[in-house]
Amino acid sequence: GIMGKFLKEKKVVILLGGRYAGKKAVIVKSFDDGDSARPYGHALVAGIDRAPLKITKRMGKKKLAKRSKIRPFVKLVNYQHVMPTRYSLDVALDKSIITKGSLKDFAGKNAAKKEVKAKFEDKFKSGENRWFFSKLRF
Repeated sequence: GIMGKFLKEKKVVILLGGRYAGKKAVIVKSFDDGDSARPYGHALVAGIDRAPLKITKRMGKKKLAKRSKIRPFVKLVNYQHVMPTRYSLDVALDKSIITKGSLKDFAGKNAAKKEVKAKFEDKFKSGENRWFFSKLRF
């Protein structure tokens, strides 16, 4: 479909519907042509359910650690339900852990979430991509 062109890996999208409406996510893998279970263009995304809080220079180590915590999610979304942004996020997510198959069972999904959480938190601490880690105001 026409949407496929914008939705490449590492592209930041905003989810439009459901529980994660207004949340930002990054595309891990895109399936432009769909498959038998989902005969439409869709993508595997990793996103932020709960964004990290503001941190300042004066906070202690413990408080920093607490406020830098991210609650991630991993999800398959229909292209119709995401809005591409002009941002990309270059984060090295392990694609052997985050796969379509890993979403099918609890353990796999948890492993995928852990991977996303670790990588996102590292990225956040590096101070890059501030926008991605901020909450959308709407």
